Amino acid sequence: MSEVVFTRGSGWIPSVVREDGVLKLMLGAGADANHEPRTFTFPVGEDHLAVIREDLGRHLLLWSAVLPLCEAAGTRGRLDEDAAVALLDPVLLAAPADVDAYFRRVPWDKGLLIAHGAALGLLERGTVCAAMRTATEASDAKRAQEYRAERRRTERGTVLGPLDAAVLRYTGQYVHGATIPKRLPDAVDPALLPGVMRVVATAEHACDGLRIDRDPRRGRRGTDKRDWERMAAAVESAVRRAHPELADDAVRTVSFLMCSEAVDRARSTPLEAYEEPAVGRGVLSFTDDKGAEKTWRPGSPRSAAVEFWEFVEDRVGSDNEVFTIEDEERGEGIQVHFYADSLARITTVRKGRGGAEPEYRVEYSLVDGISGYRSLVSAFVRGGCAALDGLGPWIADHAEFERARRRRGGR
Repeated sequence: MSEVVFTRGSGWIPSVVREDGVLKLMLGAGADANHEPRTFTFPVGEDHLAVIREDLGRHLLLWSAVLPLCEAAGTRGRLDEDAAVALLDPVLLAAPADVDAYFRRVPWDKGLLIAHGAALGLLERGTVCAAMRTATEASDAKRAQEYRAERRRTERGTVLGPLDAAVLRYTGQYVHGATIPKRLPDAVDPALLPGVMRVVATAEHACDGLRIDRDPRRGRRGTDKRDWERMAAAVESAVRRAHPELADDAVRTVSFLMCSEAVDRARSTPLEAYEEPAVGRGVLSFTDDKGAEKTWRPGSPRSAAVEFWEFVEDRVGSDNEVFTIEDEERGEGIQVHFYADSLARITTVRKGRGGAEPEYRVEYSLVDGISGYRSLVSAFVRGGCAALDGLGPWIADHAEFERARRRRGGR
């Protein structure tokens, strides 16, 4: 049976309990194999309890020094009680100078102290007791996250000015550069917001006439990587010209914002927006490399090209990158090879009769991105293989085509 002897308002700060007449410090830390929080306890004395009651700073220092031991216990190991008990006197009862010296020798969780209001400058100088004079029971996790982000930037030699930091706060990327950026004007100091908005306006102007298109080769939510790269380059170039004082981190976050918003627009744009309203000449069948098949017929509410690209979006994968459109009545078709950035057009030269195999003419062409595929697919569904004549060059010899493909891959 456990009796709570002392606890603070914050539920995570370790409490002192009495178990079978023995005072113990109890804290939650880490997680077990089922991701449930683990609870650890170890004995403390009455003199330790007195300091814990009266001195929030020492209480938090003890917690920060115990946490590495809890982490070492892992998901099911036991807490090293001897090591935990050995922390009590040096952290709780020693003179401030001795505590400072002790913290230079043992591992401790700096982020926890920062979250609880420790003075950063004093903490960095190693005067941990003095740093804890500003400590609070309430925890501010964002403060610790920002400190870690600043340390990472310092380690790679990045120094942010006030406007740089404001731009990163505006996009929500000050702490985590990998998060999807947003527009958060309320996160910016009002005095710096006009400068941030001038930077954003420069980026928006650089995007005039640019867009990021859907790319069915990447599935239903796929977008064109080359469009992203083109837009990012345009934004970064414009922002660096107009605001040469900005750090690279600030320039990149604005570029990321513009591209992310363009991707969101692309994903909500119907496939019809990328295709001409033309329909096919006759019944067409779509197949993939896994045996799936879909038929399009004239009079369908959607064009053949749109239906084909939707088929691709639904079926494409790393092991399914070959798709075919066939006009069986006319004996011709095209086969797209996404893995090779190429397309083959196939025309029946002689139909099979009397048990003889049909004869086909196969010609290959390299394709330049999703826009190139769209042009070829649209032309075929409008006019068959003949409509592709001006969209080549077409190479009939497969070995020669492979050489051309290798040359392009090596440039």
